[in-house]
Amino acid sequence: MPVTEPAPAKVNLALHVVGRRVDGFHLLHTLCVFTELADLVSAAPARKDMLHVSGPFGADLPNGRSNLVIRALEKFRARFPGHLPDGIEIHLEKHLPIAAGLGGGSADAAALLRVLARLCETPVADGEIFALAATLGADVPMCLLSQPCEVTGIGENIAPLPAFPHMHLVLVNPLEQIATPDVFRRLEHKHNPPMPDLPEPLDRAALLSLWLADTRNDLEAPAIELVPAIASIVDAIATTSGCVTARMSGSGATCFGLYGSAAAAHQAAHDLRERFSGYWVAATPLLGQ
Repeated sequence: MPVTEPAPAKVNLALHVVGRRVDGFHLLHTLCVFTELADLVSAAPARKDMLHVSGPFGADLPNGRSNLVIRALEKFRARFPGHLPDGIEIHLEKHLPIAAGLGGGSADAAALLRVLARLCETPVADGEIFALAATLGADVPMCLLSQPCEVTGIGENIAPLPAFPHMHLVLVNPLEQIATPDVFRRLEHKHNPPMPDLPEPLDRAALLSLWLADTRNDLEAPAIELVPAIASIVDAIATTSGCVTARMSGSGATCFGLYGSAAAAHQAAHDLRERFSGYWVAATPLLGQ
């Protein structure tokens, strides 16, 4: 039987760019949450390694080495030789748009690492899996965790939040892909103030709302230069009933609204689909709620 793991979408509720290292990597301070909306990754022993991609956005993805899922498999085999069957057949069901600021590729790779750990004939320690995840990209370790967390550095410092309020999201993407390096190249100020201290515990929607009012996404303005539709999407989300916060996630172009109830989120999604008929719109609870 195949082993299956979800690859939840990652949403940056706030994203501050606070510096740049000498090697060119940008230093971030971000609050990340994850959604029940997810890609699905499954795998089973086979005669040889194979990747099949399906789903609404499957046609947009390659199934060769340029896919981060294949690189995750190769690195897992290299780091843990003899732990896996000789062949692994992987099926990636792609429900999240590509290059959308939702960490989709990183989430897929992280989900595969969880699958491979379950398929191992010899157990592998969690710390070893996280170390491997860090070699695949800055977002992969936090996607491996897939719970609300405060992240600093280039993504390597992850502090899980012990509590988080029950919230819902509406996600809107204009179906225009954005390359993250292009956004960072247009970022005018690379040394900005960090996020304010998080309330402890962060367990009520009102606390989160007040805190978010003093935060931002530093990548939103440069992303709007590439995809001007982002600005009108954020404005439209902000006018929906019950919206706590509206802004762009990650490097875009997906924008989100944060809501206190499923009813408000689903009504907002309905209204936004009517306004943006050609866009991808989805309502989803945060993961684990």
